[in-house]
Parts: sequence; structure tokens; C-alpha cells
Amino acid sequence: MYWVRRNSEPPASRDCVVAPVPAAEYVRMSDEAQQYSIENQKDGIREFGAKHGFVIVKTYADSGKTGVIAKNRAGLQQLLADVVSGIAEFKAILVYDVTRWGRFPNSDEAAYYEFLCARSGIPVHYCAEPFNNDGTPVSALLKALKRSMAAEFSRELGEKVSRGKARIVRLGFWVGGQAGYGYRRLMLSMDGKPKQLMQSGQYKSLTTDRIILIPGPPKEQQGVREMFAMAIKRMGCAEIARELNRRGFAKEGKPWTNTTVYNIITNPKYAGNNVWHRTTERLRSGRLPVPPQQWVTKFAAFQPLVDQQTFDLAQSRLPKIADYRWTNEQILKKARKLLKAKGRISETLILKARNMPGPTTIKAHFGSLRKFYEVLGYKFDEELVYRAEQIERSSQLRRNLALRIKTLFPDHVEITHVPKGTHSILRIDNTFFVSIFLSRTKYRERGVFTGSSNPVASNVTA
Repeated sequence: MYWVRRNSEPPASRDCVVAPVPAAEYVRMSDEAQQYSIENQKDGIREFGAKHGFVIVKTYADSGKTGVIAKNRAGLQQLLADVVSGIAEFKAILVYDVTRWGRFPNSDEAAYYEFLCARSGIPVHYCAEPFNNDGTPVSALLKALKRSMAAEFSRELGEKVSRGKARIVRLGFWVGGQAGYGYRRLMLSMDGKPKQLMQSGQYKSLTTDRIILIPGPPKEQQGVREMFAMAIKRMGCAEIARELNRRGFAKEGKPWTNTTVYNIITNPKYAGNNVWHRTTERLRSGRLPVPPQQWVTKFAAFQPLVDQQTFDLAQSRLPKIADYRWTNEQILKKARKLLKAKGRISETLILKARNMPGPTTIKAHFGSLRKFYEVLGYKFDEELVYRAEQIERSSQLRRNLALRIKTLFPDHVEITHVPKGTHSILRIDNTFFVSIFLSRTKYRERGVFTGSSNPVASNVTA
């Protein structure tokens, strides 16, 4: 006979054998107070488990993850997958409190995830809450109240952070992430003294430090000025991108596209103005545009790369984003004209052709270059197309793998690129770099295969 019960003492019987219930613990920490550290949560959960007859057999953790959105929390996603699949070896889930389960803007989302667990026969217990999660009206009411309070906390915190950033912007400091092409970030101390020129992926060391933008390498400054000069001549962004690529103005080793050019020419920072809140992602709602009258602006905050008159003239002569909306027939018409002139067509020729949508636009319309060629009626070289598609698949796989590693170790890994390179490089603890390679399969004469000599990962620094 086994006895397991919460909030009571074991019955006085010689035949009663106490068997602890196997349980999983879920812990999460974003960047909040120390009381919510992973170790503190584990201590509280284990104290609760020892008191109420649970033994921890598995841990699911999300470190450095916000409670507002679930899809980026690998620990919670794995927990739910194990529970729903029926392979879980535990009979209960212990969470420190309601806020560690989530601060979802819609409290029903937290209830839904808990319902998935309960439906699979694995209840969720909150260890630091003043109520038992036993389904009684009182516990249901308190839990709903706690979930609403958690959502309201996120909303209020977001509002406070937004006001704080707006104040910093109005003081002339940069809060917009990376500096962007043509600029670099300079860290200042609290008293305004320069401390450090920051590299890509680096963060300031103290909350009292501030960031300003300073002009970057001369070639990048020249590239920005060239963009604005061409825009004033009424050249479209796709045409400007092709010209920049032809002249060798690279952006971190990547070719320019109409979108990257448009984002630079329309950004007020290149006229020296610090503008923030042009878009919003409040409570992870997805990126949404903000009306210009609500932008937070500090004029003449940085050293400009172009004067205000040049910036305004470029805006007036630059085709609007709506002008870049191609139809399938327009794309095919341009492609037929290119094919007639060159006798063949390829991704390289598409990139170089004037007044022709880029490969990215074509793929968005037709799904792939292969399908585009088929609709065009062009007899393409299967081997060349296959190689191009394989290269794209490999690049995407490497990018996904790098992002996955970054997600698993957010405090130790940064993704960067070598100068004039497109390959993703992992910077580990700001100490050394790791490059990801895919190992190809090689077949021997008797059909036995072996991996290539390329390593899966190698140190690329001396």
C-alpha cells in the first residue's frame, strides 16, 4: 500500500509505505530580481517537494527568457511536448509560482498550457503560492487573479521601460541596438567621458553608461553618401543596390538589396537625428509601424553623414515602398526582355540587370528560381540550379543551427561575421570564435560511406 497526499500527515499504520511522487520542475528567469534566480527557484521547489511527498526526476529550464511569449521558451515547449506525447516519466509538475509559468498578456494562454498538462493526467503545482492548485472555486479564483496581476505587471513594466528609453533618447543617447552601416557605437561613462568603442554584439558594462553614435570607417561613410546622391538622381533602391554591389561597397560581406538600401536612405540618423519608437513590439505583439507624430526625436544628436537638406531631398525623390510591388506578369515581362538580350538567364544576370526585381522578390512571387524558370519557359541547367538550391539550403541550416546554439546558451554565445564574410561565426564568452561547417557524405568504391574531412566546428582564430 502506497500513501501520497499533500498538506497532511501519514496515517498511523505499520502497513503504510510512503512512496514519493516523481515530479518535474520548471524554472524560468528573465532579467528580474535575484529572488527569481534559477537556483533560488530550485531550492524553493525542492523544499516544497520534500514537504509534500514529491521527488524531482527532471528539470526543464528557460534562462534569460521573458514570460510574455511561449514560443521562444525551449524548456516550456519541451515540457509540454513530453507531457502531451505521453512519454513523461513524472506524475506532477512543480513551478515556483504563477509568474514563472508565464506573464502572458492573455491570461487564458497560461490556463491553456496548464490544461494540456492536467488533461494528460499531470497536474501543475505552484510551490510559493498561498493556495493549493486543487481545482476548488477558491483556488481557481486566486489563480485567475494571479495570472491577471502577472499580465498587468508586464504591461506596467513595458510602459516604464518605454518612458525610460524615451528620456534617454531625448538626452541624445543611442538606445536602438546596433549602430548600422556607416556608424559605430561609443560607450560613455556616467560623467560623459569616452570609455570604449564597442564591437558588434557587445553590451555596455554598467547601467549608468551611455552610448552615442560616431562615424564609422571612411569607406562606409562614402557608401552612405553615394546612396543619397543616387537617390537624389531618382534612382530606385534596387538600382542603387546593384550599383553599390558593382562598386564593391559591401555590408558585412553581404550584397545590398533594395530593402537594405531603403532602410538606410529613410533613416533620420544619417542626418544626425536620434529617432526612436518608429516601430513597436510591445508585449511581443509583432513589429508594428508607429505614426511619425509619436516618434521620439532628438535633433542634431550625432555627427551627420549627410546634411539635413540632402536627406530631405532624397526622401522627396525616392520612390515610395508601394512602387516596389511587382506583379507576376511584370516580373515575367522583365525576365523575357533580359533573356532576349542575353540569350540566357541566371541569378547573377538578374542581380546585375537594371530595372529588374531581385532574386529575393522573384522567389517570394514564384516560390523558387526553379519554378520561376519553369513558368518563364526557360530550359535551365538542372545541375546549376540544384547547386544553387543546395547552397541556399546549407546556408539556412547553418543559420538555424547558429540561432539554436545562441538560444540554448544566450549568456555565452554571440553571432557575428568575419570582415567581408557572410558565414555566421559564434563568439564564445568573448574569448574565442567557432565556425560551423557541414560535413558532406563521401562514398567509397564498395558503397560504404564516410564523412568528409571537413570538421563540424573549428576554431577560426589564431
